[in-house]
Amino acid sequence: MTEVAQAVSVLGAGSWGSALALHALRCGHAVSLWTRREDLAQELRAGRNERYLPGVEIPKHIRVETSLEAALEGAQLILLAVPSMAVGELCISIRTLGARKNAAVIGTAKGLERTTGRRLSEVMHDALGEGSRHAQLLGPSHAEEVARGLVTAIVLAGDPALCAELQPFLSSKRFRVYTNEDLAGVEYSAALKNVLAIAAGICDGLGLGDNARGALLTRGIAEIARLGVRLGGKPQTFYGLAGMGDVITTCLSRYSRNRNLGERLGRGEDPAGAQRAIGQVVEGVATTETALELSRRHDVAMPISEAVGSVLFDGVAPREAIESLMQRELRSELEEDWSLGPRRLEL
Repeated sequence: MTEVAQAVSVLGAGSWGSALALHALRCGHAVSLWTRREDLAQELRAGRNERYLPGVEIPKHIRVETSLEAALEGAQLILLAVPSMAVGELCISIRTLGARKNAAVIGTAKGLERTTGRRLSEVMHDALGEGSRHAQLLGPSHAEEVARGLVTAIVLAGDPALCAELQPFLSSKRFRVYTNEDLAGVEYSAALKNVLAIAAGICDGLGLGDNARGALLTRGIAEIARLGVRLGGKPQTFYGLAGMGDVITTCLSRYSRNRNLGERLGRGEDPAGAQRAIGQVVEGVATTETALELSRRHDVAMPISEAVGSVLFDGVAPREAIESLMQRELRSELEEDWSLGPRRLEL
């Protein structure tokens, strides 16, 4: 679908950054891939990324850089593929280095700023400065499958004009990009589903079966939507690709670090040891803390997130946390407070 080739810079050479670089190359763009680590850069130049994408060939047409300035040279489109905690600092560096005027910066991290609870688009806006062009690319998209060229549908959220401009440059026959102007809803969906993925993993680790998993995902989406709508998102977004789509993908996939962490917890591993064993950032851990702070601040009930938090931070046994959910006061499924004034959404 790409009509004109772009100079694309992908910042971050983990699994998602490497997969995005491969996708951009398939779209016909000139691609640079940046990593801070010289050892990883040498491995990428040799055509592989065994730690993050084992078995996937990295073509030599992808230019690998350890200098951020060199990676940004001439870039028309910049993709941030770093953990949420690094987004603000990296955007300040982009601004300081004077990236190409009118270059669009696309965030891909699924998280919230730990200290403030702000959405990452807000962090990017402050760091990049007034007049910057930025959007968020989020949704059900495991790196391992994008790297192999498997069919994926994803959401580009932000200013409608910018998203419409970038949509064809990011789309291909196997990577379909939808746009959504509900930036808040998309970002809260993407971040909060990681907490739910940990819960789903706990259920699997405990061997609770399909019934429990189906109930958890359904009530989990309702929980995510309750908080997200209170914070400005549109209800329908939480039942779209960035919401329900990503919940299904992340909570059921063997690739998900968050689900993997939860499964380890369900099998009896301690939280710190389980995170060390995974060896990569598990965004859902920090997001659980932030989600609980937001839920208390805005008086939104989030029992599943509270259960996950009790396991991660308070030493509660996973089975005890699940039992506490099952023993909550009985209620109607349709009794949801969407904070929509006189309107009411019945689900």
